[in-house]
Amino acid sequence: MNAEFTVAVHGMVYLLHKGAVTSSEELSRNICTNPARVRKVMAKLHAAGLVESGSGRGSGYRLAPGGEKASLLSVMDALGEECLSVSWHSGSEEQKCLIASGMGEVMDEIYRNLNAACREKLAGITLGQIERHIFRGKSECGPCGG
Repeated sequence: MNAEFTVAVHGMVYLLHKGAVTSSEELSRNICTNPARVRKVMAKLHAAGLVESGSGRGSGYRLAPGGEKASLLSVMDALGEECLSVSWHSGSEEQKCLIASGMGEVMDEIYRNLNAACREKLAGITLGQIERHIFRGKSECGPCGG
């Protein structure tokens, strides 16, 4: 996973709480990143149907209907990410040493299992749960405008 996942989850929880069309500039101030990065991430979420967007002056983003029930797995999938992604393997299948020739396969299996466990965990966490966790016992957002 990369930082796009954090931008996406943060932005979507903000949209959920705000319940209104919100500009990329406002989202970027709350997330503490730049508006271009927000727009890049929101475009992927829009393509997956998780957020709605408009065009022109005064437009922005809003969470798609039912978005509070969206799982973190759906967010990760919309971004085209994996929990763990490794492109380099130690050793080589061509070496005679069993450790050198077998480590790549073993590590691939470990990563597959970790990704499966991660996907299962993310499937059980919704944006609504995150919002409720943040606001447990609190009634107002404060000066952020949410």
